[in-house]
Amino acid sequence: MLGSMIAIVIIIVSSILIVGFINKFRAWMAGRSGVRFFQPLYTVGTLMRKASVYSNSSTFITKLAPLVYLGAIIVAMMLLPLGGSYGAVVEFEGDLIVFCMLLALSRMMLLWAALDSGSSFQGMGASREALFSILAEPAFFILLATLAMISGHYSFTSIFANFDNMSLVFMVLSLVIGYGVLKLSFVECGRVPIDDTRTHLELTMIHEVMVLDFSGIDLAYIHIGGWFKLSIFALLIVNLFVPSTVEGWLLLTFYSAGVLLYSFIIALVESFSARNRMNKNATYIVAILAVGLLAYIVVLMLHSSML
Repeated sequence: MLGSMIAIVIIIVSSILIVGFINKFRAWMAGRSGVRFFQPLYTVGTLMRKASVYSNSSTFITKLAPLVYLGAIIVAMMLLPLGGSYGAVVEFEGDLIVFCMLLALSRMMLLWAALDSGSSFQGMGASREALFSILAEPAFFILLATLAMISGHYSFTSIFANFDNMSLVFMVLSLVIGYGVLKLSFVECGRVPIDDTRTHLELTMIHEVMVLDFSGIDLAYIHIGGWFKLSIFALLIVNLFVPSTVEGWLLLTFYSAGVLLYSFIIALVESFSARNRMNKNATYIVAILAVGLLAYIVVLMLHSSML
């Protein structure tokens, strides 16, 4: 149980550090000093001291959505282990399916709240988010199904405890699956080239336009949920490459290096690429689906040859 709590604490701490690292790396590559490292934390602290303002056209859905959004992501965090040594707080066979459903629930609540506002701009953002989600979720399921087939288990804790990534074949598969999960994180977390969290032009916004009606502590919950999602995907990717026998300070070192590399890659992509045109985003996500299918077919062939 102590190891499980360590995993949760590390996810929470890294969620704050990832945002700071991304901002600093991005500023460094642009030749600027950038904002303070913990500026996002200060911003959320300010929001949490303010009351929320609600539109006359909104209902209880707008008030409920941020809580359910953050709650679903926190429960999803509790399903993830830290390497093969520290299991998840909650683990059971099939928890990877529940993990996907929890992320889908968090997204659905934001979609519902955006439509509840009655704003045409927020409805436009919800429509785009729904379209990209429909394309991204099959890719995510296929990538996780590939992991399940490799290990023969359907729980994240069991998968990474029995994940032999030291052999050449499985290391290549780890690279393919890790690449797919990394690309999906840009979609799920609304990063460039899919979306841009810094934009204020409603005609090109996706995630940010859906939360225009939120303020105060509700907006703080949404920001915190976004940080946790970044940390969740970082942990998934690191778990693919850390040997299952590594534990203690060595595991923490591996994870710290993985978080730094993950943050640097996101900052690198956001610094040297522009946001896609809307009609290019579908192609981007379908390419991730193709990567997932490739990994799944390779694993299927390996299993067939072993029978």
